[in-house]
Amino acid sequence: MNKILIICSFILLSISAKASYILLPMDYDSQKDHLKAYGITYWIIDNGLEAYWLLNYRGGSFAFEHNPLFETECKVRGVSYEVISNAQFAQIRTSINDTEKNQEVVKLEQAPKIAVYTPDTNSKGEKVQPWDDAVTMVLTYAEIPYETVYDREVLGDKLAEYDWLHLHHEDFTGQYGKFYGSQGGKPWYKANQKKMEALAAELGFKKVSQLKLAVAKRIKEYVEGGGFMFAMCSATDTYDIALAAEGLDICAAIYDGDDADPNAESKLDFSKTLAFKDFTLIKNPLTYEHSSIDNKQRKVTPETDYFKLFEFSAKWDPIPTMLCQNHTLTVKGFMGQSTGFKKSQIKSEILIMGENKAASEARYIHGNHGYGTWTFYGGHDPEDYRHYVNDPETDLSLHPKSPGYRLILNNILFPAAEKKKRKT
Repeated sequence: MNKILIICSFILLSISAKASYILLPMDYDSQKDHLKAYGITYWIIDNGLEAYWLLNYRGGSFAFEHNPLFETECKVRGVSYEVISNAQFAQIRTSINDTEKNQEVVKLEQAPKIAVYTPDTNSKGEKVQPWDDAVTMVLTYAEIPYETVYDREVLGDKLAEYDWLHLHHEDFTGQYGKFYGSQGGKPWYKANQKKMEALAAELGFKKVSQLKLAVAKRIKEYVEGGGFMFAMCSATDTYDIALAAEGLDICAAIYDGDDADPNAESKLDFSKTLAFKDFTLIKNPLTYEHSSIDNKQRKVTPETDYFKLFEFSAKWDPIPTMLCQNHTLTVKGFMGQSTGFKKSQIKSEILIMGENKAASEARYIHGNHGYGTWTFYGGHDPEDYRHYVNDPETDLSLHPKSPGYRLILNNILFPAAEKKKRKT
């Protein structure tokens, strides 16, 4: 009912509006808050109205029909905007349609319903794991609504209710992030392990690793059926490791009570993975690393750690173009448990959208599975170079122009594109 009233108000106010369109410029100098601009655009389409994504035009700008309420909302949220006439917008579209220009207009029609796969809080409402998640932080900052799900909801077929799913920094191998060496004696670690073992038993599994495999497979089915999945940090490589290790025990006794299969590595099935192939496992249970996927021989310093986004054809490859929209092609690097993916262990059909050539690694990759798509983004927090356990949450009001966080928001918004632009 509230949305109907809002839409009616928009229509009535539009009748009296003199100007025709509001443009949210997304180039560096013109936009005060790039991140909140996504939130404004989501708000527009979430209320049943159309918006336009102007790919490669002034940093990937947004536009929608003028309404005084929209202007007010932009002012309240601190988003820069320009009021342009209908003729000006038509001229922009005509210019973009020039075949010599690598630009395109994509209509955003329906706001995706967003789910974040993240652990439940404890009985006091506190986080179970002592770190933050970049996606939930930027969703909150941009004022884009989302709901949370975890193992119980995934196995209960709740994913069908959502268009887009983010995987929190999870360890799908059942090894609790391999934090045992540094955090195994800490209260949070013990409480989390106890909670996860209880949840696995409740859902009918003997081990947490078996529960996580079942969840990973159900998520894969979700993507196959047309869902959009996004993952960062350890949720990228551990997801594929779990799929490849189906039916194998790769967990040491400190994680599941019995020894790992000494021959598990030779039995990995890479045909079951989404992105990675030919990787080896890090078998030492005290080593804070899961496999050879993550590039640890980076040979770059914090001052020289940057990765470059690839340019794609906006008219012929709209999906990677949408996912790479930014006001710069060079993005400051940031580390995580999984930071960069070794190119030699990425399947040939996978699209690399961002790479650090100096470190010989891919940072941002994308692929199709069935009717859906997935994107893996290496690193933990785009504005915190090396985030440690119990570090404070990043204040995004200090980074409103963050190109690293824009990549996350690109993934959130692109499912809203008209279907013909999302065909691959």
